Amino acid sequence: MNTAVLKSSLEGLRTASCIVSLPPACYVDPEVTTVEIDHLFRGDWFGVGRADQLKEKGDYVALDVAGMSIILVCDQSGKLQALANTCRHRAMRLLDGTSNCRGIRCPFHSWAYRLDGSLVAAPPMDEVDGFDKAENGLIHYHAEERLGFVFVCLYTDAPELDYFLRNFADLHAPWLLETVVSTRREVLEVAFNWKAFLEVFNEYYHLPFVYPDSIGDVYNPPETPDQVAGDFVTQFGATEGTGGLLQDEQDMALPLSGRESAGVRYTWAFPNLTFAAGTDALWVYEAYPLGPNRCKVVQTACFPPETLAFKGADAKVAAYHSRLDAALAEDIPALETQHLGLAHPDAGQDHFKPLLEPNVAGLYPLVR
Repeated sequence: MNTAVLKSSLEGLRTASCIVSLPPACYVDPEVTTVEIDHLFRGDWFGVGRADQLKEKGDYVALDVAGMSIILVCDQSGKLQALANTCRHRAMRLLDGTSNCRGIRCPFHSWAYRLDGSLVAAPPMDEVDGFDKAENGLIHYHAEERLGFVFVCLYTDAPELDYFLRNFADLHAPWLLETVVSTRREVLEVAFNWKAFLEVFNEYYHLPFVYPDSIGDVYNPPETPDQVAGDFVTQFGATEGTGGLLQDEQDMALPLSGRESAGVRYTWAFPNLTFAAGTDALWVYEAYPLGPNRCKVVQTACFPPETLAFKGADAKVAAYHSRLDAALAEDIPALETQHLGLAHPDAGQDHFKPLLEPNVAGLYPLVR
């Protein structure tokens, strides 16, 4: 799709109060994906999961996002650092995967960096006229934590994260998101557009049709979406029991209490972080484009520390994990089939069901 045509289509969505779906080309056209990567991932904040997975000094994960590799590491002072995963000498990739290290050493010429990215040794570069270790540390990006979530911005002049998340903390205060403990992190690659995964997680319309025998009976019609200030959307919905378990395993529920125990809050922090918060569990997803037709999805399951201390909690947590696996097993083939339809030359746009799909349209004004 021509960029000018794309911008015109998106402008039309905004003037229509975002009640019409994106043009199908936005899910299959490489040019659109390039625009999204440049604007949403290289030019603004995006989510990279939960902070408690990097809680010890030296804990790190190497992330490949928007064609760039990032080292997210807990430094010697306990602060999260986001560093370019490329040596300042000859651009060697430094780390892969996730683990713990005392420092970062280049496998090519043994340049050594502290956990904060500063260069500590570069043998024998001290003999080179004009060389200054202080000017050759790893490139830094912006990394900040809010309510236990980590956000990164690759843009030099990063906008204020608190403006991006203005009333995010207020709306999520009852769930104590900053206290929950991550118990599992799963990574998978799937054959559909990254936006489609985030959209299906945030709409109720498909529940009785895609999950008739697993979780379709758990969810009641949701409430009207909350009024937000910031680049996110959120909606609370009542449930029969907990949305964190399959409908025939509700007896495995962890302790529930308060008004919020009667439902789940679904939130999408744009562009790529989404989660469902219940009083018994938090399940989080990140989605990253790998082109228009593939994406990487990261799932994290979290629980309140006090519930994990209960006798028999391990078996109950396993049941929650099983529910997440079952939902993905139904989501993925449905989304792969949808993607085939989006690639059809006669695929079109249509209106959303206001109460059941309002969050899906929230990202659209940002894709411009």
